[in-house]
Amino acid sequence: MARRVRPSKSDPPLKITSPIPKRRTRIVIIPLIDIMFFLLASFMMISLQMSRTANIKVNLPGARQARPDYKPDMMNIAVDKDGAAWLEKKVVSLNELSLVVSNRFRADTNLPVYISGDRDTLQGHMVDVYDAVRRAGVQKVSFMTGPAPATPDPAKP
Repeated sequence: MARRVRPSKSDPPLKITSPIPKRRTRIVIIPLIDIMFFLLASFMMISLQMSRTANIKVNLPGARQARPDYKPDMMNIAVDKDGAAWLEKKVVSLNELSLVVSNRFRADTNLPVYISGDRDTLQGHMVDVYDAVRRAGVQKVSFMTGPAPATPDPAKP
């Protein structure tokens, strides 16, 4: 009978090595950076094309000296050709308009107000809306215009 030998405490434990080489795991972040830059560029391009104007469509008169100006916290008031004032796609009376403008002006004293009127709107209706806005205390009032219509040059035949 064979005698079993007990390993002593000084003998090292038996290690069995694997024939498959051990690979270290790596996280490659270069493709992740490429994806993030693509997403950033996509969101920037989409956000530039979005314009937040909550107003009705009016046929703006043209002006040669006008330049585009958009601020996200602006208040846009439209006046249709019948003289009705529109605020955020709702018809409002001049008293309601004055109340809403004064409440927004109290919250933000730098509130820019843009008044856009249809090409066929009478001047008196535009002045009434302008007067209601000024009575609310707003100092920054501008009128929206569209691009100037192309006129033929009389010097060219």
